[in-house]
Amino acid sequence: MTDPIADYLTRLRNAIQAKHRVVEIPASNLKRDITKILFDKGYILNYKFVEDGPQGSIMIALKYDPVNKVNAIKKLIRVSSPGLRQYAGYKNMPRVLNGLGIAILSTSQGVMTDKEAAAQKIGGEVLCYVY
Repeated sequence: MTDPIADYLTRLRNAIQAKHRVVEIPASNLKRDITKILFDKGYILNYKFVEDGPQGSIMIALKYDPVNKVNAIKKLIRVSSPGLRQYAGYKNMPRVLNGLGIAILSTSQGVMTDKEAAAQKIGGEVLCYVY
């Protein structure tokens, strides 16, 4: 696999499309950080890190509206890819859905959202957009 972040986002997209409650994804430190951000921002219901084997996995409980059965995540868009890296400085952070969504960045201080990176005045690689 050449792009594990794209695989992570695709597994989430497929689980949402199939209306699954829980999705299991192979773990890595970057995927764990992205999962924590999605949980903190309210896009997923819960998560659990399972340490089985050399790599482990992440169990993610997806969040649905109880009345309309609509998922909290509308879109997951991969921005930077291994073939074309996309970077943003703190002065020109991308605005996702006019500020309603989040951009997840990989910075020198770790993985964080666009608003956190702009507040700390650091830039980084734009991994994905979530709204």
